[in-house]
Amino acid sequence: MTAKIAYDDVEVGTELPAQSFPVTRATLVQYAGASGDFNPIHWNEKFAKEVGLPDVIAHGMFTMAEAIRVVTDWVGDPGAVVEYGVRFTKPVVVPNDDKGAVIEVSGKVAAKLDDNTVRVDLTATSDGQKVLGMSRAVVRLA
Repeated sequence: MTAKIAYDDVEVGTELPAQSFPVTRATLVQYAGASGDFNPIHWNEKFAKEVGLPDVIAHGMFTMAEAIRVVTDWVGDPGAVVEYGVRFTKPVVVPNDDKGAVIEVSGKVAAKLDDNTVRVDLTATSDGQKVLGMSRAVVRLA
């Protein structure tokens, strides 16, 4: 696969389509099984509260993976992501109800770099709070 977005068609400031990602307790159990991360803060409400958290929280790597989907969906090729990094600023709190939580992610081309690459800055929030800081991806375009 190759990127479906051409470097020459992108300008600094180009906005990527924003997306919302629902997260439920069932989602966290599925992710724990797939990742092998069974830390009880991600599934045991009593334990999470005992260690000072407001409730069960989503895995940081899960949150990070959901955020980069905005980029991979836009570019059309996950292999086009050359570099990706974030800082975890707030946890995604996932209540035990019918709604769970939602991670809202938007992105914008922040810089055009060499070798047909661009830097995309992402903004990820949940419940009105920024959950990822310095969320940046370098992507190689067509």
